[in-house]
Amino acid sequence: MRLGLGTVQFGIPYGISNVHGTPNDAELASILEAAAAAGINLIDTAHAYGECEKRLGRLLPREHEFRIVTKTVPVGTRRITADDAIRVRDGFFQSLSDLRQTSVYGLLVHRAEDLLAAEGGRLMDALLELKGRRLVHKIGVSFYDQNELDAVLERYSIDIAQVPVNVLDQRLVSSGALARMKCKTIEIHARSVFLQGLLLMEPDGLDAYFQPARGALRRFRAFAEECSLTPVQAAMRFVTGLAEVDAVIVGVTRREELEEVVTAFRAAAGTKNEYTSFALDDDAILNPARWPH
Repeated sequence: MRLGLGTVQFGIPYGISNVHGTPNDAELASILEAAAAAGINLIDTAHAYGECEKRLGRLLPREHEFRIVTKTVPVGTRRITADDAIRVRDGFFQSLSDLRQTSVYGLLVHRAEDLLAAEGGRLMDALLELKGRRLVHKIGVSFYDQNELDAVLERYSIDIAQVPVNVLDQRLVSSGALARMKCKTIEIHARSVFLQGLLLMEPDGLDAYFQPARGALRRFRAFAEECSLTPVQAAMRFVTGLAEVDAVIVGVTRREELEEVVTAFRAAAGTKNEYTSFALDDDAILNPARWPH
């Protein structure tokens, strides 16, 4: 199945529409059980997601079929030192310990800026070493915009690119970036499918900050209604219609949310052309890091 389970909500209260906070252990165990039953075999997590990796380590069955993708400790300096590379390696081994795994499917650089810093190649060397030791099957980067994506791909070869793609944020689709990555045989993981839940909220109830998006959101909801789809189904239909996408990463806080997402995922895919009128090119809306908190 191309659907993957995002886990940031398991460690920290995340998402503009998240009214439940982090699920307790019983709920989280139920989510993992439902994911396995649905055929989901990819879990996306990160060192920076609070207690998430420790919780997964406690609650995942010893024998499971999930491929786990985690991310590096963010460095955030202008020059990467040998000590920074050691800290990234140590952070990875902490993730393995917390997750109670001997290896993982993927390790992504959490901040592309770290690779683009002076001596950023030290980080890539650290990842390649871990891959060479078969502690990681694939290495990659979590991207936030095309500029950093293009800059990284000019310098490095990667196996996985995690990128934001949704009804409002179609920039990597329209620019051809997804198609170019597929030509390089890069595995593409799409995140922000619901844009932190913004696509699922009533446009007229949104904070004034989101005024520039209200028109597109109203049109999107009208389109969904015309197609007899829920907003969840309509949003998922767009991403599943992108042949370049190998995995669609979706976060939930409750089992019933996951079941709704799985149902939507299994619905027939739409086409890109149906959704072009909803696309925005406003980073203040499309990048949640810029939203008021």
